[in-house]
Amino acid sequence: MSDDNLPQLFHSIAQAASGNVRRFVVDHDLTERVRFRNVTYPEVLADLESHGGTDTPALWDGERLVVGEDAVIAALSTL
Repeated sequence: MSDDNLPQLFHSIAQAASGNVRRFVVDHDLTERVRFRNVTYPEVLADLESHGGTDTPALWDGERLVVGEDAVIAALSTL
C-alpha cells in the first residue's frame, strides 16, 4: 500500500497527547500502516484543515477525521 492510501496521523511533536498516540502506533507495530504527518509544516497543517480539523492528534482514514487522544487510539485499535 502506498503512503497516499494509508490513514494519516496528524500530530504535533510538542504535544503530549500526540506523543502518546505516536507511541501507541510504534508499540502496536502499526508504523507500516499509518502515515505520520507533523503539523509543524504548513502544508501538513493545510491538509489537516482541508479535512475540517484544527486540533491534534487527529486521524484521517480517507473518509472521516477522528480527533483527540482517546478517539484516535480507539480508531487505531481497529487497524
